[in-house]
Amino acid sequence: MHNSVMDVFPVLDINHPVKLARHMRRAWLFYAVVSAVLAIMALWFSGEVARRFAATSLEVQARTDADLSAALLRAVLEKQRALPLVLAQDTALGEALVTGNGAALDPLNRKLEGLAVGTQAAVIYVIGKDGLAVSASNWREPTSFVGNDYRFREYFQKAMSEGKAEHFALGSVSKKPGLYISQRVDSPGGPLGVVVVKLEFDQVEAAWAASLKPTYVTDSRGIVLITSIPSWRFMTIGEIPAGALVAIRESLQFGEAPLRPLPFQKTGEQDGASVVEVVMPGSTGVTEFLDLQTAVPTTGWILQHLVPTAPSFDAAIREGRMLALLGLLPVLAGGALLLRRRHAASLRISEALQAREELERRVSERTADLSLARDRLQAEITGHHNTEQTLQAVQQDLVQANRLAILGQVAAGVAHEINQPVATIRAYADNARVFLERGQGASAADNMANIAVLTERIGAITDELRALSRKGRRDAEPTPLRDVIEGAVQLLRSRFAGRMETLDIALPPPGLMVMGMRIRLEQVLINLLQNAFEAIGDRQADGRVEVRFEASGETVTVTVSDNGPGISPEVLQSLFIPFNTSKESGLGLGLVISKDIVADYGGRIEVSSSDTGSRFTVHLKKG
Repeated sequence: MHNSVMDVFPVLDINHPVKLARHMRRAWLFYAVVSAVLAIMALWFSGEVARRFAATSLEVQARTDADLSAALLRAVLEKQRALPLVLAQDTALGEALVTGNGAALDPLNRKLEGLAVGTQAAVIYVIGKDGLAVSASNWREPTSFVGNDYRFREYFQKAMSEGKAEHFALGSVSKKPGLYISQRVDSPGGPLGVVVVKLEFDQVEAAWAASLKPTYVTDSRGIVLITSIPSWRFMTIGEIPAGALVAIRESLQFGEAPLRPLPFQKTGEQDGASVVEVVMPGSTGVTEFLDLQTAVPTTGWILQHLVPTAPSFDAAIREGRMLALLGLLPVLAGGALLLRRRHAASLRISEALQAREELERRVSERTADLSLARDRLQAEITGHHNTEQTLQAVQQDLVQANRLAILGQVAAGVAHEINQPVATIRAYADNARVFLERGQGASAADNMANIAVLTERIGAITDELRALSRKGRRDAEPTPLRDVIEGAVQLLRSRFAGRMETLDIALPPPGLMVMGMRIRLEQVLINLLQNAFEAIGDRQADGRVEVRFEASGETVTVTVSDNGPGISPEVLQSLFIPFNTSKESGLGLGLVISKDIVADYGGRIEVSSSDTGSRFTVHLKKG
C-alpha cells in the first residue's frame, strides 16, 4: 500500500523550492484527473443501476395500473350486459312488437328513456324483425333512432340468428363510437325483434386521459376501439391485409376511418413489456413509453397501457447519481486533505532547510571557526564517499551471487528434467542390447528409434528450461490435451514399467484443446505422475494413480491423484518453494517449474493431501 502511494506521489525534492513547487503542481493535477475519472465512472455506473431499478419498479406499477383499467372497463361492461336480457323478456315490449301501434309504443319509449338515464346507457332501442327501429330512448331527439333501418348491422343479424351479440361500431346516426349489446326477443310464434343497448365509453376514456398515461383497447384485428387519445381511435397496430381492409370498410363498422397504423416504433423489451417510441399528437419528436398489454376478461379485447419512461428514469438516475456523489465526495475530500497535509509538511521542511542553509552561509562569512568545521565536514564527506564505494562494490558482489544462484537453479532444473528421458534412454538401450543378443533386430531398431526420439526430446527440454530461466516465454497456442497426456505417459512408461498397472487414465477426446506448448505441458504432467508413482511405491495390489479431466466453460481441469501416504503439513506449506523436497535424491524444483509453466499459460495448480492420498489439480485455459 505504501509503495503504491509513493509511486503515485514520489518523494518531493525539499532541497529545491522550484522543483518542489513543480512536483506539487503535478501531484495536484494527477489527483484532479484521477478524481474526475472516478467521478465519471461513479456517475455512469450509478445511473445504470438506478435506471435498471427504476425500470423494474415502473413495470410493476404500470402492470398494476393496466390491471385496474381492465377491471374498470369490465365493470362498466358487466353493468350493461344484463339489461338487454331483462328487456327481451319484458311483456310490454313483446306486446309492442306484436301490435306495433302507437298506444303500445309510446309507453315503451318513455320506459326506455327512463332506463337509459338510470343505467347511464347511451341509448336503448328496439328493432323489429324487419330491421326497422320501432322504439328508442332518444325518441324525443332530432337524431332519434325510431324508423331507421338496421338490417345491415352485424349486431342485428347475429342476434336474430344466434340470440345475442356484441358489436363495437361507429353510430350511423350519432356518429359516436360505442359497444352495441343486442338480445333477440322471442315468442312462441318465433322471433319478434331485437333489443339493443348502446354503451359509450366517454367517462372511461376521460378517467384514462386524466392519468396522463395513454391507454387504449384493441380488438382481435388490432383496431383501436377505446382510447384516451381521440386521434388514435380506429387506427391499427400494424398493417391490415388489403382484403380484410376492404371488407371492414364495406361493413361501415368504423365509417370512413382510414384505419392507418399507429405512430409506434418498438425498440426493445423490458420484463415482458415492450419499449416503444411514439409520436404523440401535436409533437414532432418521439417519446419513449413502456407498453404493457393485458386481456379484458369476457371480451376478445386487449388493453394496452403506455407509461412514459423519461420521468421515472430521469428522477431515478438523478437520485442514484446524487447518492454516488455524496458517497464519493468525502473520499475525494479525504484524499485531497491528506495530499494537502503532505505538501504542507514538505513546505515546512523545505523552509527550515533553506533557513538553516542561509544561517550557515552567514556564519561562514563572519567567523573563522567554520573553516575548521568545513575541513571536518570534507573529511566526513570523503569517508561517506569511500563508504558508498564500498557499499556499491558489495552490492555488485550480491548481484553476481544472485546471478550464480539463478544459474545454479537452472542447471539443477535441467538435470532434474533430463533425468527422466535419460533413464528411459538407458532402459531402451538395455532392451536393445538384449534384443541384439537374441537376434531380434527389428525390436532393437525400434528401441534405437525411440532413443533418437528421446534425444530430440532432451534437446527440446533444455531449450524450454533455458527459456524458463529467462523472463520471456513463448506464446501459448491451442494444444490437444490428449497428446500431452499420452506423451507424458510414453516418457514415463519405461522408467515405471512395473507400476503402469496402477495408472488409470480417462483420456479426453482428440478435439479438446488447451492453451500452451506441448513440451512444457508434458513436463508438468511428467512431474505430477512421477511424484504420484513414487508416492504409492511398490503397492501394485492396492496402489492407484488416477488422471481425470473436466471441461467447463473456458477452463479445462486436469487432476492427478494417488492413494499414497500423503504429504506432511510441514512439506505442504512450502511445497512450491525452490529446493524444498522430502526426497533424499530430489532437487525440490519439479513442482516449482510446473507451477511457473502453468502460470505462464494463465492457469494455476492446486494441491490437497491427507493420509489417504494426494490430489494435484491443474487449471488450464481452453484452446
